[in-house]
Amino acid sequence: MRPEAGARWIPPAGIQRALAFFLDSLQGRFVLAMLGGLALVQLLVNLLWYHQLEQRTRRQVELAAHHLASGAQGAVRGLRELPAAYRPLLIEQLRTMGGTRFLVFINTAAVAVRPLPGPPVVRELEASLQRELHARLGRQAPLRVTLASPLGLSVGPQGGLLSDLPESWVDPSLLAADRPAPFVVIQLETEPGQWLYLSSTLPDPFLLEQLEFFTWQRMAPQGLTLALALLLSLAASRTLTRPLRGLSQAAARVGHRSVPQPLRVSGTAEVRQATQAFNEMQERIRRYLSDRERLFASISHDLRTPITRLRLRSELLDDEAVQDEFHEDLDELDLMVKTALQIVKDTDIHENRVPVRIDLVLQKMVRDARMAGQRIELNERPLTVFGKPLALKRALGNLLDNAVFYGGASAASGGAVEVRMQAGPEGQVLLTVRDHGPGVPEQALHQLGQPYTRLAHGRQAREEGLGLGLSIVRDIVADHGGHLQFRNHPEGGLEVRLSLPSPADVMDGVADGLTDGATGSAPG
Repeated sequence: MRPEAGARWIPPAGIQRALAFFLDSLQGRFVLAMLGGLALVQLLVNLLWYHQLEQRTRRQVELAAHHLASGAQGAVRGLRELPAAYRPLLIEQLRTMGGTRFLVFINTAAVAVRPLPGPPVVRELEASLQRELHARLGRQAPLRVTLASPLGLSVGPQGGLLSDLPESWVDPSLLAADRPAPFVVIQLETEPGQWLYLSSTLPDPFLLEQLEFFTWQRMAPQGLTLALALLLSLAASRTLTRPLRGLSQAAARVGHRSVPQPLRVSGTAEVRQATQAFNEMQERIRRYLSDRERLFASISHDLRTPITRLRLRSELLDDEAVQDEFHEDLDELDLMVKTALQIVKDTDIHENRVPVRIDLVLQKMVRDARMAGQRIELNERPLTVFGKPLALKRALGNLLDNAVFYGGASAASGGAVEVRMQAGPEGQVLLTVRDHGPGVPEQALHQLGQPYTRLAHGRQAREEGLGLGLSIVRDIVADHGGHLQFRNHPEGGLEVRLSLPSPADVMDGVADGLTDGATGSAPG
């Protein structure tokens, strides 16, 4: 099938893997560099060798033309000195006695000879021989010089072939079909209507074969050399990159709970140095993590003591409602301490997902904020989400604190933070938190939610902030399968839209997953 017009051609998987190996991996680049360098050296050597061989062949061609011209000049002069009627008798007598260097025929017309195809040096030989004969015999008579193959070579105007001549006239080895020696054909008009036909091989019959560049005798050793270089390069590159692969695998394991094992120091000096440096770095990281874990474990232990004292003192309160609020806050503080320690240990927060009345959580947070003099408006609707109670409370608390602090929702200011709750069209819970602050530049909206991101007005309002509040919100929302969106309200201020799945949505998703798993495990 032909690809559609404008469609991008995608190479097959085998070609993609080969390109990835040679262009992207260190082993492939090493092999490519070795083979490319060796091939380039072979090409340059071959070009130099061919240039020298061509120059030597041209000199031999000129020498062969000189010898052929000398012999042809003697034969022509000898025949010219005889009367025309005696020339055939002399030729016949010479053939009976064993022949001469040239095959000599006297024809009534020039014979059509097909030139031998070949490199430019073939035509140069013809031109050089013709110049020599013109210089020796003069330019009065018409002269034709052709280098031709003996197979199918005509010796007479009536179509007589060289192969039809007696074996005593022509050496049969010169007419072998697998390797015929080229013949030089000289035709000279000695008299009107009488053409002298001279034919002979070169002094070195296979002189021109030396210029054949792409022959298996020459290319096979070079191909074997490249194949041997490929195997040696692959073996050497694998030996050089094996410690690097071990180093990359060990680097990928850094940070996991498994106890890191030092790498065996081997390879070249550079690889040994890198491996030794990695082992030292790994040991420093292990000591740092161990010290950090002990430090936070000590802090957690020290914090539990005042929490326990506060819990005991809260038991002395007469108001049960106030006592319950104290217990709830102390439980939350204790869970935060445990969570902080679990984060330091690089483990997940062990908090079960349960249905959470998000409206009740917001009511309590808004009531505490109002007691602190902050202005927050909340439309109360009974809505339930499925998630981790403490994590959701942290996310909502960070959103409200961010809106109150940067939106100016204090008792002395004119704006209030607006919190709206509603059920989404697909069953999810939608929360919108809007402040009446300066808002955020449009080009900086995409930065909100990134760790350690603080905008200019935030740094001016509070220098000690870290820029982690909204990033914590984003991570918690993403962990619950929800979505978080930031935008500037048309009437001013920043608006944060938060969507969380309801318990029904989560249970439907779990049921679908179980159904899909059961279906996938059935025999096909």
